[in-house]
Amino acid sequence: MTLYEELKWRGLIQDISSPELIEKLNAGGLTFYIGTDPTADSMHIGHYSSFLISKRLAKAGHHPLLLVGGATGLIGDPKPTAERPMITKEEVEKNIQGLTKQAESIFGFEVVNNFDWTKDINVIDFLRDYGKYFNVNYMLAKDKVKSRLETGITYAEFSYMILQALDFLYLYENRGCTLQVAGSDQWGNITSGIELIRKKLDKEAYGMVMPLVTDSQGKKFGKTEGNALWLDKNKTSSYELYQYLINLEDAMIISYLKMLTFLTPEEIEKIEAEHLLNPEQRLAQKALAKEIITDLHGTEEYENAVKQAQALFSGSVKDLSSEFILNEFKDVNKISVKKGDKLLDILVNGQVCVSKREAREMISGNAISINGDKVADLEKTIVESDFIDNKVMLLKKGKKSYFLGILE
Repeated sequence: MTLYEELKWRGLIQDISSPELIEKLNAGGLTFYIGTDPTADSMHIGHYSSFLISKRLAKAGHHPLLLVGGATGLIGDPKPTAERPMITKEEVEKNIQGLTKQAESIFGFEVVNNFDWTKDINVIDFLRDYGKYFNVNYMLAKDKVKSRLETGITYAEFSYMILQALDFLYLYENRGCTLQVAGSDQWGNITSGIELIRKKLDKEAYGMVMPLVTDSQGKKFGKTEGNALWLDKNKTSSYELYQYLINLEDAMIISYLKMLTFLTPEEIEKIEAEHLLNPEQRLAQKALAKEIITDLHGTEEYENAVKQAQALFSGSVKDLSSEFILNEFKDVNKISVKKGDKLLDILVNGQVCVSKREAREMISGNAISINGDKVADLEKTIVESDFIDNKVMLLKKGKKSYFLGILE
């Protein structure tokens, strides 16, 4: 199976700019770039799918460049529905530092910043040297611009595609970069760069885009309750990432294994067959979690995430550290607790239960636990051994309601 055939099998190619690219992909040796704007100091799991295809190309003998948009990030790629809020130059610089460090450590890519070659271009040179090659009707026909014509689009956003085309031209001339790779939402910007290179240099450049990774309802991969899952383990822990991946829907899981892992076709087909026989065991989800977390954070982080998940599932909360408990349950209600407090009082004062009557009913019905252990004693008093690391206790009401008891 050639590289191109494998990429197609994995569902990683939506469009290529020219049939000539197929042979060049299979031959190796291309310098290509993939870009991201510094809207945050970490990439999220949605970026991972795009950057993983770059890793595949690198393994096949191509040379990747990661472009961090210090210039384009100050403008903002047009969203389909509304203008992006502008971020300060100071925030952009901070984000660039975070993304550069992350890209080098996780992906091993060389990082370039388009601010370096854009900052000294004055407005007259910009219009004469680049703007003159763009027909307004051509720009208006691009999907991102067209989707904003009714609600309105600023000139700054409208010019974004020229800036991105300028990047491709610069990297073509100065780094021998002949290919840009991105998600499918960047197709219009990529083809603008190809056109600029053709018109200005009379040379051929290429573009390749992959489908955006979504769930069966079209929701972007990696979005959970409105929040991104970050590749920085200090922003999204390996355990949080594991929980997201292990709960992915069956309908999409084999597609994710193809797109988001380096497992061979034979290995994926074997996992698929075993998964279909016993879907309740979530073998495919576990395989995906292992591959992604190990690739991002290493084997030890993956193994710790599995241990933590098993401890919570089995109720062995005492096997977990207070640091883990405080991090993973940071969004649940917190209750101030002292040694010697009556559990009944804690349940009512902490609004775990609405009354002492309900609290007694919950305890009598084995519906209250401390650190995974059911409480049966209606007169239970809090003692030192109820705290993990003498700092925190995890109270649970029923099957899903958690509360953190913080030692005063």
